Amino acid sequence: MSAAVIIALAVTGIVLLAVEIFVIPGFGVSGILGIVALMAAILIGSDSPGEALVYTVLALAVIGGMVFLGFKNGFLAKRLFLTARQTNKEGYVAPKPDFSQYAGRCGVALSPLRPAGTADFAGERLDVVTEGSFIRKGAAVKILAVEGARIIVREVE
Repeated sequence: MSAAVIIALAVTGIVLLAVEIFVIPGFGVSGILGIVALMAAILIGSDSPGEALVYTVLALAVIGGMVFLGFKNGFLAKRLFLTARQTNKEGYVAPKPDFSQYAGRCGVALSPLRPAGTADFAGERLDVVTEGSFIRKGAAVKILAVEGARIIVREVE
């Protein structure tokens, strides 16, 4: 086959793989077609299947080396991994693991509870959930149950 066909297959394969990576997430039709086109270009351009295998292994080694250097220098790592940290000093605080001491307390809804919202219990703001009913802002509420970090309240009549 002519060199133009081989080059066209290789370029088509690269374009299809780029579309799969950057435009259409996942491993779908364009990714498979891109791999097939690249393999066809290598097979057609080689004198024998053994030579095609050698070219493929060399290409994979070069790509592997480039990926290794990308991670070693931090370029790929910065693009693929989240490096931002959420610290307590910046205001990121995990909920208290034990809310059982609040069971039975009464408080005031600071926001409309539909069914989730915030309530104040003796100066302490807590995220609460109703049994499913709507509770207006400013209504008196009572903690019925605590299930882990979930605090269930009911409006006090």
